[in-house]
Amino acid sequence: MKRTVIFSAVSLTAVIAGASLLLAHIDPFQRAAAAPAPEPRVPIVAGTVAQHDVPIYLTGVGTVIAYNTDIVRAQIQGQIISINFTEGQRVHAGDLLAQIDPRPYQAMIDQYTANLERDQAQLANAQANQARYNQLGEKGWATPQLIETQNAQVRQLQAAIKADQALIDAAKVQLSFTRLSSPIDGVVGIRQIDVGNIISPSTANGLCVVTQLEPISLIFTLPETDLPQIQRQQQRTNAPLTVVAYNQDNTIQLGEGQLGLVNNEILQTTGSIQLKANFPNKDKALWPGELVNARLLLKTRHNGLTVPASVVQQGPNGAYVYVVNSDSTVSIRPIKVAQISDGQALIDSGLQANEQVVVDGQYKLQPGTHVVLLHGKAADEASAQQAMQAPIP
Repeated sequence: MKRTVIFSAVSLTAVIAGASLLLAHIDPFQRAAAAPAPEPRVPIVAGTVAQHDVPIYLTGVGTVIAYNTDIVRAQIQGQIISINFTEGQRVHAGDLLAQIDPRPYQAMIDQYTANLERDQAQLANAQANQARYNQLGEKGWATPQLIETQNAQVRQLQAAIKADQALIDAAKVQLSFTRLSSPIDGVVGIRQIDVGNIISPSTANGLCVVTQLEPISLIFTLPETDLPQIQRQQQRTNAPLTVVAYNQDNTIQLGEGQLGLVNNEILQTTGSIQLKANFPNKDKALWPGELVNARLLLKTRHNGLTVPASVVQQGPNGAYVYVVNSDSTVSIRPIKVAQISDGQALIDSGLQANEQVVVDGQYKLQPGTHVVLLHGKAADEASAQQAMQAPIP
């Protein structure tokens, strides 16, 4: 029994010694390959949390409305003998747009003028007779009835002269209506009638439409929940709030004006409030009927924190960002966003100034992932790849 135990101990010792000798002769490159590989670093594009004054806007959709839009109609009937404008022309109040044949109305004036001259001649004769009858009456050679009849004739002719003058004045007004002129400063639209056609007050579309462009107004809507803060800001500043108009894709600023009116009732069907802003529109960038995005400048937040809008991610618990730590790892940070405007997100809480956050490459990340920052051309290429590979929300 003792021999068996001794043999087993000797065998075990030999095995251990052989294994050690084998390990000593293994190639060091093979041992390195057998070791676990270090975790690869994920390339990202990072940005810095900026701190500066940030305007706070309330954004709505509105329609540009002209102050005045006038259909140029005829007030008399007649034939158009000339068109004195081109479509799209800018005109001033009083500019001649078209001429109706004035000859029938000039003939009426001539007729009434002749009647006036006839009655004036008859009045002169009646007044001369009146003077003679008065002299005869003083001497007893004319009866009172004859004198009263002559006085009545004089008064009758005086009234006829007034009627003649009134007819002449009315005919002159009719003659002035043969000139179709612009009632306002503005732009002429499409011509609705041609030379040679008959125009009248019953012509449906009139001659053309003249639309005022400067100044111009914008009517837009905001949720009724925004009304209290608008009212508070108006009371605080005691001055008109600024409104900025942009095109539909927010790439071009069309004008800057002032809030002129908050409508006196809330639209019950939509739960919104209508507002009207006034714009000088000197460059004619705002056009009547145009659908635009309106931004009402509520206030300016001083030393606000902003990051690129692509930094903000949405999860089941709300908005968050990936923050780059000092050891080149990333962590998730919940945040609150005040607004996103012009590609920048204004942060209410969750970040501090000068922190580094991930701008592109979030879809590859998990908390604790090691990252490497890209710059320059490499950052641009990573951004393009991010746009192609990021899942569609």
